[in-house]
Amino acid sequence: IRSMRTSQIDHPGGIYLMHTGYARAANVRFPEMGAIIAKYCGSPEADLPDFVKISSQGNAGAGFLGPRYQPFSLGRDGNLPPFSTSQLTPEKESRRHRLRDFIEEQFARTHKADPARMHREAYDRARRLQNVRHVFDTDDEWAKYGDKYGNTKFGRRCMIARRLVEEGVSFVEVGQSGYDTHADNFTGHKSLVPTMDRAWSALLDDLEERGLLQDTLVVWMGEIGRTPRINNRSGRDHYVRSWSTALAGCGVKGGLVYGESDKDGIDVKDNPVTEGDFFGTIYKALGVDPEIENYSGVRPVPLAPFGHKVVTDILA
Repeated sequence: IRSMRTSQIDHPGGIYLMHTGYARAANVRFPEMGAIIAKYCGSPEADLPDFVKISSQGNAGAGFLGPRYQPFSLGRDGNLPPFSTSQLTPEKESRRHRLRDFIEEQFARTHKADPARMHREAYDRARRLQNVRHVFDTDDEWAKYGDKYGNTKFGRRCMIARRLVEEGVSFVEVGQSGYDTHADNFTGHKSLVPTMDRAWSALLDDLEERGLLQDTLVVWMGEIGRTPRINNRSGRDHYVRSWSTALAGCGVKGGLVYGESDKDGIDVKDNPVTEGDFFGTIYKALGVDPEIENYSGVRPVPLAPFGHKVVTDILA
């Protein structure tokens, strides 16, 4: 899509917008796309989390959907966080869980508040995660596929994403930072783009070879574009009037360019795509109705903002 036109010109607002489809509001905590997909495409009984972030800068989380759909975060190296490993023996751990379950069950008989239920659900998910810790042990697989993905930390994160998708995780987000090149744009990109290009292509190849790409939508994007002109520091600044994103796999046509900028990349020439259009199209590609509403208090909030349009020309 070469005709993105969005509304937030700085990083915090852009990160929030391009994770949720909405600009920040004082009275509504909008959920990220990953939380939406976890709710409508996830597996509640699965031991693995439905929404995993690997070195990501997302800043909204599950919003008003609540802790059940909060992302599970991995660091830059893709390893499990230290708190995921218990320091107790299995016997002591089991006794502690039984005691906590008993106390919470007694409490829940007379207290029906959501925080109590959410607390129990969070502990239950954490305990079930222990059953699938092996999924995050990727050393052997990385030894086999590291060269294909580029033998970089970002490449390893992409391979872990493929592994998680293969194991049934509904939404995985992988971050690569460093593109805020207000100065020395070309030097910075020489270290970033080859790493991204090799890992991205390896991820698509891997998904296709395993028969997963037809059911997996891969979204490549940032939170803002960059100016088409170079500034006086050999850099490029923030720009949202005309920029690009890419989609591959499930629900979209391959080999298609949608929209066009003018000859200088200053403005969209035809078929502008807003953040609402973009999110609506992603949900539609995944078989989720973008007009479904959830409630923030008494306020109905559709998955994609009111007035969006689905870009049907790119859908398969």
